[in-house]
Amino acid sequence: MPSPASQASPPRDEPAYGELHLDKQLCLALQVASSLITKIYRGLLEPLGLTHPQYLILIALWERTERCSMGDLRRGLCMDTGAVTPLVKRMEAAGLLRRTRDAADERRVWVDLTDAGWALRDRVLEVRRGVVERLPMSGDEIAAMRAGLQTLNAGMLATAPPMR
Repeated sequence: MPSPASQASPPRDEPAYGELHLDKQLCLALQVASSLITKIYRGLLEPLGLTHPQYLILIALWERTERCSMGDLRRGLCMDTGAVTPLVKRMEAAGLLRRTRDAADERRVWVDLTDAGWALRDRVLEVRRGVVERLPMSGDEIAAMRAGLQTLNAGMLATAPPMR
């Protein structure tokens, strides 16, 4: 069996191989950006006793004008049930929200903020402002990037199998 070193390797200057450079990979750029931004959030949320996913759950609940179910949260955050449930349970244990079963349909679980959950809103707004201040982009650049990613996500979700 020939060793990998003895096998002929294709010329690296062929056009197709130019696509295999790390700096050409959208997935890596998205992963690194997500990791770096989440790290900023982590540092700012830690004094509040929140994780980044818990921050997103709070925002999802604050923005709603109607009652929110676990399914609504799952769909809004594009997370599966196995990811949302433990987050909500920890937030309930911390006194930030409460879960109740629907009287008419026991399969549906409602998620409601407590007074303590509502009280975090102004402090979380400061966290978001702190993150924006730390990004090396203008507000317009951030908005344009978010819009582009939302378009990408919507297109991909439209063709993806439903989340469970």
